[in-house]
Amino acid sequence: MPLPLAQTTSRGRAGGALFALALGGFGIGVTEFATMGLLPQMADSFGISIPAAGNAITFYALGVVVGAPLIVSLAARLPRKGLLIGLMVALAVGNGLSAIAPNPSLLIVARFIAGLPHGAFFGVAAVVAAALVPPGRRGRAVARIMIGLTVANLVGVPLATAAGQQIGWRSVYWAVAVIALVTAGTLHRLVPGMPAGQGASIVGELRAFGRLQVWFALITGMVGFGGMFAVYSYISPTTTEVTGLPAAAVPWMLAVFGLGQTIGALVGGRFVDRSVTGAVVGSLVAISVVLTVFGLTATVAVPAIISVFLIGFTAQILASALQVRLMDVSPDAPSLASASNHSALNIANAAGAWLGGLAIAAGWGYASTAWVGLALSLTGLAVAALSIAVARMGRSRRLVPAGAGSGPRRD
Repeated sequence: MPLPLAQTTSRGRAGGALFALALGGFGIGVTEFATMGLLPQMADSFGISIPAAGNAITFYALGVVVGAPLIVSLAARLPRKGLLIGLMVALAVGNGLSAIAPNPSLLIVARFIAGLPHGAFFGVAAVVAAALVPPGRRGRAVARIMIGLTVANLVGVPLATAAGQQIGWRSVYWAVAVIALVTAGTLHRLVPGMPAGQGASIVGELRAFGRLQVWFALITGMVGFGGMFAVYSYISPTTTEVTGLPAAAVPWMLAVFGLGQTIGALVGGRFVDRSVTGAVVGSLVAISVVLTVFGLTATVAVPAIISVFLIGFTAQILASALQVRLMDVSPDAPSLASASNHSALNIANAAGAWLGGLAIAAGWGYASTAWVGLALSLTGLAVAALSIAVARMGRSRRLVPAGAGSGPRRD
């Protein structure tokens, strides 16, 4: 019987492999979030409105939602390393097609293609990262690969936006295509071989969706993470219209959020390693508290800035905790469960932005997004609490002796 990957991989090689996985996360983060800052240039290029150009964002998110479960299920029997390399090649193709798209219709098709490998990559990368380290360090390993995504928000997206403004939006997608190909080569060199799980199959992967705890974790992410997106989606007008800072401060506010995410990824893994369930519940409680503070103090610069940092910090811990939670509750189909987390988070993105927009359209102001976010995060907390209660009930029933049926029934 072969030894576990963590026992045959040196610490140095494991670190190199985690770097390669994080590099892929960086490229995905840039292509996902830079588009938001490039919409004016894209609209001018095609002679369309900014909302019409925004379809590029919508179709990318749709690609993520569709691609995560579809690709992981169909590729259930493929070696994990080869699958990761293939996903990076697909990312390069999608971004190359985006860069040469001659009209808006073909651009949204290209963005859909670019979104397909997103969730599958993070899902499989999380499983590989967890396998590279001892069980007590899984949370930190998963958080390490998420750092690529957070650094993209902190550094990559501002640089990409500036490059798009100076030399054209197409240059950003060409750059991501290059990053994806470099990542593919780095994965080939640094990531050890890892076969698919024994007996892996499409049916076996899809069986993950038959587990109640998988759905609890996914719904927790869809709703609870939506609280963050309700605020983040409108952070630009909130900064200028509510906090009263100049437009030049918006990139700095976004950088503060990205810094919070990065530090959350760096330290949050330790919380996850101590208690996955505790990290899920604790981060949702913390997000709820921070959103309350933000709603009450958004008109004052210093507490608003601190709140934005803490929103990014706590949300990133939640993302890492849910990633590990999904692998725990679906041990024989961890790739699909883990990848589906990113489908759930993209649904949270859409739901949070939509509900926040409804509050603004109703005339409640940009600060009202904090209260929308609070409602979502508390709902996510309720789902997480229900998940814990159901799991404990299941364990209690399994502990009842088989012959203990003579007394009064207590179920």
